[in-house]
Amino acid sequence: MKIEIIPCLSDNYSYLIHDKETNIVSIIDPSEFNACDKIIQKYKKLDFILNTHHHADHVDGNLKLKKKYNSKILGFELDKDRIPGIDVLLKENQKHKIGNLEFKIIFVPGHTKGHIAFFFNKEKIIFTGDTLFSLGCGRVFEGTKKEMYRSLKKIKDLPPETKVYCGHEYTKSNLKFCLTYDTNNVFLKKKMREIEKKLNKRVPTIPTSIEDEIKTNIFLRCDDPAIKSALKLSSSSEDEVFSKLRDLKDSF
Repeated sequence: MKIEIIPCLSDNYSYLIHDKETNIVSIIDPSEFNACDKIIQKYKKLDFILNTHHHADHVDGNLKLKKKYNSKILGFELDKDRIPGIDVLLKENQKHKIGNLEFKIIFVPGHTKGHIAFFFNKEKIIFTGDTLFSLGCGRVFEGTKKEMYRSLKKIKDLPPETKVYCGHEYTKSNLKFCLTYDTNNVFLKKKMREIEKKLNKRVPTIPTSIEDEIKTNIFLRCDDPAIKSALKLSSSSEDEVFSKLRDLKDSF
């Protein structure tokens, strides 16, 4: 399984997946036609387009790419009227193959009502769209904060070695937020140095891993006494802590 990271727009990432054994080529969330097509041309084909959710900055390349390459577009059944050109409706917990690569649909509402993540169990890789970011999580637009937190916990429960490919390069701003309320986290300070090196080289900070995120992503650590104390919510539930953190991040 070969993955090519494609920077799009100002801070989006699309991902090309090449199954070398079958020569099947797929793309995750083509944000814009030109940037994606430039990479796709190396393979001279595009078999599948996979969308995590319906937002324009994740689907704007759909129709042009489908027209040029006769690709099939896959998305969640709840987004059947919102994802442009959708052909295949996916269901929660469904397993699906692209070539020899099998992924499972993880339903992760919160950012949108029909948001999904694509988890490749054998390869231990997940594409999380705008649900889990490196050191952050997506805004809650269509769902509830409780739904978003439940969705994050689904991802958190995956094998720790799972590599996470998310929809945006938000790591630097997320890092600043985490450091504000998790000041003594030694893992976070180590990650800060790693992130700075990558950004100085102008390379993506993605992928991260579930293990790293559990240690450093404040939104996955709502049960941590130190974070609860910093927020003056020592006796509060995880849901309440998450809600407070999301509110703080929205205005950060």
